[in-house]
Amino acid sequence: MLTNSQINECFNTMKQMFPEAHCELVHSNPFELVIAVALSAQCTDALVNKVTKGLFEKYKKPEDFLSVSLEELQNDIRSIGLYRNKAKNIRNLCELLLQEYGGEVPRDRDELIKLPGVGRKTANVVVSVAFDFPAIAVDTHVERVSKRLGICKWKDSVLDVEKTLMRKVSKEEWSNTHHRLIFFGRYHCKAQSPKCRICPLLHLCREGKKRMKKGTVSSES
Repeated sequence: MLTNSQINECFNTMKQMFPEAHCELVHSNPFELVIAVALSAQCTDALVNKVTKGLFEKYKKPEDFLSVSLEELQNDIRSIGLYRNKAKNIRNLCELLLQEYGGEVPRDRDELIKLPGVGRKTANVVVSVAFDFPAIAVDTHVERVSKRLGICKWKDSVLDVEKTLMRKVSKEEWSNTHHRLIFFGRYHCKAQSPKCRICPLLHLCREGKKRMKKGTVSSES
């Protein structure tokens, strides 16, 4: 496991590498962000953005999603994985927003988690990006990078990773660190082809050292 000093070095390096890291899901309001994040489960942001470009032109508010059949909504998001289940969740989410929240996206994380298809990660993204409340959303990139570097333990759950990062990072930097970890994992420390050979954190990374020793790193990485 890394020391606090080493963890700070990791985050400072990521800040230098990705100073403009941000949420890449295109949206113009909290409602669109909730829909986009819900669609992004097991799917790339790039694909979600392709789908939501037309989706958000057709559906502006919760009532719009409820004005069409489930089959029509499914067809609108068919290119996204798990589209049937996601379409059902979107309709149920919109119904609950209208019934319990006056059609507005709640600002409280616990209330957000009550929405169909919205888990802790999605709720953290929404409160952070839409409402500027400090939060760390642990997606596959954040979890992978945190465990590879040794910031967290391999056996840690997603919630354990979140709690560890919240302890190790000052609250005012939670949201920024979350985005930098995602960018680092998405564009540098990739799942299949991490760029270990050119990584400025190789001297700290337990996983990278193992890969280099075993010779499992490609010449392009």
